[in-house]
Amino acid sequence: MKTSTITLLTTILSLAICTSLTAQTDPGFKVFSVLENREITLEELVNANQDTQVLFFGEEHNDSIGHAVQAMLYQRLLEKYQAVTLSLEMFETDCQLVLDEYRLGLITEDKFEKASRPWSNYATDYEPIVKQALEADQYIIAANAPRRYVNLVSRKGLAALDELPKAARQYLPKKDIYTEDRDYEDRFWEIMQVSGHDRSDPFFHAQCTWDATMAGSIANRWKKDKETLVFHLNGRFHTDYQQGTMTQLQRLKPKLRQKNISCFPASDFAKPDWDQYKDQGDFIILTQPK
Repeated sequence: MKTSTITLLTTILSLAICTSLTAQTDPGFKVFSVLENREITLEELVNANQDTQVLFFGEEHNDSIGHAVQAMLYQRLLEKYQAVTLSLEMFETDCQLVLDEYRLGLITEDKFEKASRPWSNYATDYEPIVKQALEADQYIIAANAPRRYVNLVSRKGLAALDELPKAARQYLPKKDIYTEDRDYEDRFWEIMQVSGHDRSDPFFHAQCTWDATMAGSIANRWKKDKETLVFHLNGRFHTDYQQGTMTQLQRLKPKLRQKNISCFPASDFAKPDWDQYKDQGDFIILTQPK
């Protein structure tokens, strides 16, 4: 299927959800404010972030409704705040130049996609929001660590990064990568042990490399434009419970005001037990399971 056709289908999905909202029927998602302890609308979520400087949207990568909600929320943020930088886990720091060239109209979409190593679901799930940022003339951050360096850490440990040439180090955090969040590490190993790994493996440090690189990318861009709201998309494990990337960013910029959204399909969607989710984020968005 051609990219333009896929993008059209995604747009139709977003419009269908918008129409459903307008008609006051079940839109396929519910938003909960932990601070206010109640369900809210997307508009109320936008208004609740007037003083926020970095808003994290933690997603399930294969949640089509969640991706549509992202696009809707980003559009509302643009309408409210005008300057909203889009930051993406889905592009790696060594692709920032390519992304900038595409944003400035210097290279074609085809060349951009060939050079930027987009995820396999880019056309369906991320291209629409990238196009929104382009149309609104907003900066886009390629935030994540290059996979080859994360793989290096997963095989040889963090010390192996010191062996990289200086030219490679520019794509990684400038400061030491924090690895001492034990609650986050415990959550990580609960998942990894299912795959047969144990704490003797350096995989948690590879996870921290992802987190620290995304945090550094956001901090570096914010220093250049302190008037913008940064809207960052990542897999929700990176930011649930205000851990991972949020912890790394807090250590870099303690005064930076950040909030997080945790968005995922829920089996109790029809009648949510919000108490079981409220520790995961400042806002919880539940989507209807497929």
